[in-house]
Amino acid sequence: MKNKKTIIIFVLVLIVSNILSFSASNYLAVSANDKVIIPSTEYKILKEVYENNKKVVQVRRAIDELYLRDFDENDLLEGQLKGMVNALNDPYSVYMTKDEYERFNTETEGEYGGIGIIVTPGDDNLITVVSPIEDTPAEKAGIQTGDKIIRVDGKEYFAENMDEAVKVMRGEPNTDVVLTILRKDKSGETITFDVEITRKIIKLISVKSELLDDDIGYIRITSFDMNTADDFKKQLKDLERNNAKGLIIDLRNNPGGLLNVCADVADELLDKGVIVYTEDKNGNREYLYSDSNMTKLPIVVLVNEGSASASEILAGAIKDHQRGVLVGTTTFGKGVVQRLRDFPDGSGLKITVSEYFTPNGINIHGIGITPDVVVELNEEVEEIGIGNLENDNQLQKAIEVLKGKMN
Repeated sequence: MKNKKTIIIFVLVLIVSNILSFSASNYLAVSANDKVIIPSTEYKILKEVYENNKKVVQVRRAIDELYLRDFDENDLLEGQLKGMVNALNDPYSVYMTKDEYERFNTETEGEYGGIGIIVTPGDDNLITVVSPIEDTPAEKAGIQTGDKIIRVDGKEYFAENMDEAVKVMRGEPNTDVVLTILRKDKSGETITFDVEITRKIIKLISVKSELLDDDIGYIRITSFDMNTADDFKKQLKDLERNNAKGLIIDLRNNPGGLLNVCADVADELLDKGVIVYTEDKNGNREYLYSDSNMTKLPIVVLVNEGSASASEILAGAIKDHQRGVLVGTTTFGKGVVQRLRDFPDGSGLKITVSEYFTPNGINIHGIGITPDVVVELNEEVEEIGIGNLENDNQLQKAIEVLKGKMN
């Protein structure tokens, strides 16, 4: 039996390599004098493997025979894997090489070298800015949500090779990179311009807080990374110890992050109930719940078109539970969940596995969440947050709304 299995595995390898050819019968000649009988079910499996892989082998043979230049064997394999995932036509599913996966994991840990920008493949096949990260070179250079990056250092990139563009944008601190930006101005006209940005070490301090006048607590969350929940809990308790009477949570330009971290933050704000649930292609659901131990402070949440993914989960849960008031503009609209899979060689796969739904069963993918109080940011405002309170009309409105809830 063991010898039979060995022969079948050997045959499988030969088929994938396109060395063997099948006859119409259910046996295979391994040597001039021996014949091995392969059961019809196993023969069908082998034939299917052959049919599925013969074109790959044919293309590879053509490359070996005809291609003008030298090439790297590993590059061909990685390209084949990337192409397989890209063919899903899902901008959030991506195969990452070992180097790319290491950079991805480093980013979620909170520090990396680059310009501080979150991008996503757009439906127009252009690299689209979700948001610049607060207090980074990209934000200081004026990069905005919705900008399209069409060239990096003069080379053209599209959504299909976004990973390559991201690799170029990152790099050693104190070196420069030039982005060519495609942007629609307020009149709807399309403009194109170059922006030179100096790379820095991007340290993601994702939670900042301050006690404002009239005992208003303010917490800004810029992303949901591994340290966010612990930092949020600590700073919330500090505000409560300092007699905060109300709370503004600023999620503007927060591109999201880790789902479990978002749920931990939501648990501090919500009474017992559903935070979010996900549903996969088979209809299987997973629920994340909050307990009854929460802050009693009245809440206002600031959102905008740069608030995405985990930010929308938090905002949607607060809205559905009527726990607070949302102020700002409609959010980005990312309502799908990805899972990571590690491979033994250090590479990885980020793949969409489910959709998420707010507690009221709403999926906001491609739609976003409309705030309870819609306030467009004044055109002349270049910086948002408490550092520019005198000009940030959205934050001013949030304070006004919160005061009404505090009285």
